[in-house]
Amino acid sequence: MRPRYYLDTSVFGGVFDCEFENESLAIFEKINAGQITCVYSGLAESELKRAPERVRGFFQSLDEENLEKVDVDSAVLQLARKYIESNVVGETSFDDCVHIALATINKVDMLISWNFKHIVNKTRIPGYNSVNLLSGYQSIDIRSPRAILHL
Repeated sequence: MRPRYYLDTSVFGGVFDCEFENESLAIFEKINAGQITCVYSGLAESELKRAPERVRGFFQSLDEENLEKVDVDSAVLQLARKYIESNVVGETSFDDCVHIALATINKVDMLISWNFKHIVNKTRIPGYNSVNLLSGYQSIDIRSPRAILHL
């Protein structure tokens, strides 16, 4: 079975950022080749509506066969709230927490993000995973596209 990677919105936008372009495109090449399933959410779709047209167009051009949409529900919101209540991040990072909760609850193999401040952060990841374990969920592997290409 191919790996399921949850991609937050930053990875789609990374395709058009000179600092992140090569690694982002490499991830999408693997998705288009059917080597990875791209798991995304309604939250990502909502965030993409506010993104530049070229980012939205790129997302819309992806082959649906290699995509899996997951939805926000009360369990996701409850887990995201626990990250905030446990002071892993502040209230302004709630959407980031929703991405992490979505990835956790949907048992993806990895969450991929370019958000080094709130998501791919070595001091915050143990906090997210502590909350996950205390809440009865598995820990989540969180990495940047750059890191997974060098596995």
